[in-house]
Amino acid sequence: MSRTRIKICGLTRAQDVRAAVAHGADAIGFVFYASSPRAVSIAQAAELVALLPPFVASVGLFVNATADEVNCVLERVPLQLLQFHGDEVEADCARFGRPWIKAARMRAGVDLVEFASLHPGASGILVDAFVEGYGGGGKTFDWSLIPRGFGRPLVLSGGLDADNVVDAVRRIRPWAVDVSSGVESDKGIKDTAKIAAFIAGVRDADG
Repeated sequence: MSRTRIKICGLTRAQDVRAAVAHGADAIGFVFYASSPRAVSIAQAAELVALLPPFVASVGLFVNATADEVNCVLERVPLQLLQFHGDEVEADCARFGRPWIKAARMRAGVDLVEFASLHPGASGILVDAFVEGYGGGGKTFDWSLIPRGFGRPLVLSGGLDADNVVDAVRRIRPWAVDVSSGVESDKGIKDTAKIAAFIAGVRDADG
């Protein structure tokens, strides 16, 4: 069975970055969206990314940011992957010369195959729950909306935690899972024990 990649998102503190890395996270996500309680400044992000060892990817999450805003971040923060969660089209995402993934906000009626076809350059498609505004808000969605044999690297997100991630990985077999609120004690404050339990659950599901 292939190994499911694990991204921990919305980190704001050095100790949380260290904990995620120590327990085996493959990628760490930093939120550059001012409306989020997990948002970090460019200076904060630069300090946190500097803590990452080789082969742990730095990911920047953006929501309807302008090209200038993204470039300002990239000038100071060596992000390896960009993650777009707004209304961006292919050209908006592809202009920065970095690998990128696009988030689909899942609800009844969403055709994920059609959505993916609109973003052929994406390294992967992230699926999250539809909520008002942007972001999943820690909500799960109906996993049956994900078509079998989707054919693109799938990043499963939306309300994942240590209690449901084993079932999620075994049922969906995503390329990666992405968690934020499911490993928190408060918004933007990660819980080391929850991180450890989540990652252990993914590895258990991998078999």
